[in-house]
Amino acid sequence: MNSQTYNQAILELALAGLTDLTTSAQAKKAQRTPAQESHFLCNWMVEALKEKRFSKLVAEDLTTWIRMARSQGAGAELKRLLERIVHQYQSVENSHVELGTALNAMIAELTEREWLVFTDTEINTKLKLDGDGQSSLVIDVKEFTQHIQDNQLIKPINLYVRADEQQLTQIALSHGLLISQGNKKTSLIKHHKTYRIYPHNQQPALCQLLA
Repeated sequence: MNSQTYNQAILELALAGLTDLTTSAQAKKAQRTPAQESHFLCNWMVEALKEKRFSKLVAEDLTTWIRMARSQGAGAELKRLLERIVHQYQSVENSHVELGTALNAMIAELTEREWLVFTDTEINTKLKLDGDGQSSLVIDVKEFTQHIQDNQLIKPINLYVRADEQQLTQIALSHGLLISQGNKKTSLIKHHKTYRIYPHNQQPALCQLLA
């Protein structure tokens, strides 16, 4: 039995949830309200977790979403969450651009948008970038030069970013890149968050999602 990647597991889960939701609605021949959809999906996730229907790679996601649905009800927007996952993971699955090329294309677009972009500095201690509020991206020079070979991303690269998170996610996705969720604590650049890109877009956990 082939072991799944996280990307395959999360996409399988999201597609199955949406399919079962649609099948259930068709069987009842009634339009569900958002609250009813969230209630159905919450129960569906509880059963999926109990029956170990999906890879253990996504067990933590299921637990988080169940807790969220129980506390927020329709506000958890579980259907929309699954739709966003399908959109992003299928987008990169169907992309054939090499990720080194994709990263360089993204950098070119950010530069055109007048972001501050630095890829020529060694980042091994806490630094501060005086950008006067301007959106910025910083990549360690060693990672930028050594983690890309023949336009292929061969090792993960940290992106230190100060910008609107949704804009960053959208631009990255438009170039075929998934980025990790942002982390302020691990950032070596003050007022920036750390995001990571991985070879073949194989993020080890749920990527940063579009709203």
